[in-house]
Amino acid sequence: MGDGFGPPAGFSFMFTLVPVLIGIVFVIVIVTMIARGVRYAQNARSPRESVYARIVSKRMEVHQSSGHSHGTDNQFHTSGSSRTDYYITLEFENGERKEFLDVKKLYGLVAEGDVGYAQTQGEWIVAFERT
Repeated sequence: MGDGFGPPAGFSFMFTLVPVLIGIVFVIVIVTMIARGVRYAQNARSPRESVYARIVSKRMEVHQSSGHSHGTDNQFHTSGSSRTDYYITLEFENGERKEFLDVKKLYGLVAEGDVGYAQTQGEWIVAFERT
């Protein structure tokens, strides 16, 4: 134990471990942001294609991040944000199916079973015209 000066036992280990963990989290966040940017750029540069297809399914995926705190009234409060992604699955004339991210808010305008021309751009569906 010594003379009482210096960090308690195990304390210096935390000074070594915490910066490493913060660095790892930082790298993960940066890599994720870069990957999203690259994916967005690839879709944005992709040519638009018009294909005859049938809508076979629709789904949504909610992404939520939250923070928790105790208020002055000692009650537990939750705050945060959420994002909902909408997906539309198309079936083409050859029987192939592919799911596309709805970036133009078509989700509420189309129904499963609709047939028509879908305009796609990379992994995105950008238009749908019923026939």
